[in-house]
Amino acid sequence: MTILSSVLAWFADPVHWSGPEGVPARVLEHVYYGALALLVGALLAVPVGLLVGHTGRGGFLVVGLANWLRSLPDLGLLILLVLLVGIGLVPVVAALVVLAVPPLLAGAYAGVRNTDRAVVDAARGMGMREHEVLLRVELPNALPLLFGGLRSAVLQVVATTSVAAYVGFGGLGRFLIDGFRAQADPIAKYTEMTAGVLLIAALALLLEAVLAGVQRAVVSPGLRAPGRGARSPADMVLRDDPPCPLTETKPETAGVNP
Repeated sequence: MTILSSVLAWFADPVHWSGPEGVPARVLEHVYYGALALLVGALLAVPVGLLVGHTGRGGFLVVGLANWLRSLPDLGLLILLVLLVGIGLVPVVAALVVLAVPPLLAGAYAGVRNTDRAVVDAARGMGMREHEVLLRVELPNALPLLFGGLRSAVLQVVATTSVAAYVGFGGLGRFLIDGFRAQADPIAKYTEMTAGVLLIAALALLLEAVLAGVQRAVVSPGLRAPGRGARSPADMVLRDDPPCPLTETKPETAGVNP
């Protein structure tokens, strides 16, 4: 029996779709861990990104912090937190929060910083206060990049939540860990592990499709990316500031005397 036929037989077995160790229960656990980490990460990263993007102060620190957090190994960080805090939900969520913060922070910061400065100046000229400019002008214009950061964070967190099973928690990672440890037959071992990988990939694609639909419904058509050339929030963070209209050289009009 090949791996493909074994995986199909695994999915067709009703035993794997019922009980506390079935696929539906594992999916709910996986989504719970990931949603909790994304919520905490959004509460930490989005306000900071919006504030730094609005004031223009601390942008270098935001970029450096995002790049530094991206460099941390998730499994190693999880093991370190377990050694320091003990086995529990807190180390798992903390490790996933570290993974979720960089794209959320970059999306919020880049979205505000790339708002058309002429629009921001016009809002200030109309008498809007700074918090009104941020909430009513910059935040709506930042939604495309903010959603881009959220979608990136969701994909990374969903793919990495499987590490929770390494320290005894549930989620779809249980199929990877249990399949690797418990099965003596190599075919059975890799069958369960392959099934777990496919389930994680399917969940990530499903959530990506849902968020893409939500973004299309929420973001104004005038702010949507015109084509494939749209850049990610990480690219936009490193973008140079747009030239000031007052310093641009205007072409001289031929034949007109001052």
